[in-house]
Amino acid sequence: MQDYYVILEVPPTATLAEVKRSYRRLVRKYHPDLNKQALDEHIKLLNEAYAVLRDPAKRAKYDALRAEEKRRKGVQEELRRKQEERVAAQKKQQEQAKREREMTWVEGMVGFVRELKKGLRGD
Repeated sequence: MQDYYVILEVPPTATLAEVKRSYRRLVRKYHPDLNKQALDEHIKLLNEAYAVLRDPAKRAKYDALRAEEKRRKGVQEELRRKQEERVAAQKKQQEQAKREREMTWVEGMVGFVRELKKGLRGD
């Protein structure tokens, strides 16, 4: 989805006069007759953006779609972040389990005796 506000270089809170002023400035800047390096695609995008943002009904519909897309991206980002956290937690558990498996029998007994001594001192 194209961001018409970025194309016209105006904030989403821009008035109709600001949209019109920016549109006219950009059309002069990118018009193929005035700028030989300009592309027709840029003018088409400017015209499309202006057609949507100058009509209050189309602009309201566009703003609603834009807000829905922004909300959807936020939800997707949150799900992705939670998935990454789960994967990191699983890796941490696997590493800890691997370290525990690598412990020798003697190390285990020494650790057990230490814990037993701590428990006896506490009583």
